[in-house]
Amino acid sequence: MSASGTAATGAPAARGRRELAYAVLLCLAGAGLACWAVTRTWSVEVTTRGSLPPGRPGRTGAELLPWVSALAWVGLAGGGALLATGGRLRRVLGALLAGIGLAVALGGGIGLAEPEVSRHWPALVLAGGLALAAGGAFAALRGGGWPAMGARYERRAASSSAAPGGAERPAVERGARDAWDALDRGEDPTVS
Repeated sequence: MSASGTAATGAPAARGRRELAYAVLLCLAGAGLACWAVTRTWSVEVTTRGSLPPGRPGRTGAELLPWVSALAWVGLAGGGALLATGGRLRRVLGALLAGIGLAVALGGGIGLAEPEVSRHWPALVLAGGLALAAGGAFAALRGGGWPAMGARYERRAASSSAAPGGAERPAVERGARDAWDALDRGEDPTVS
């Protein structure tokens, strides 16, 4: 095979890994931003207390809209789960993350609509939710062809270990990887 043939077959895999990285980073950044911004003080209520100085109890976004915080944490976990899934399951997870991102963005919009709430923290929640939704939608649309974690994590068939006479060959004769796998299982790789 020529060098140009190798480059041509490696390009789609590299593009898939790059797209997967973009989707994961977009989901993690959006969910992380929303997780952080929802814990900031969104509103301050001034109360009079007679001759004492006025009290200023603050309320965070998580206190005002607790479901936004919960969804942002689910989005953060789902962004990491994109790495461990593959194929159709990754596409379903991407669609779920897009929906969660839209719900988080809705929470930011609700915060922006409240008259006594500071504007910048809900705006960051809205932006984080939209980034999470964009990453999830990207994974839902393109994630089916992205590479999975790798074949080294899957079980291999034992058909290559048989000798011509039908007897099992020692792992050392089958190759270095089989010898290391035998050691990992606690077996002696020099005996069959």
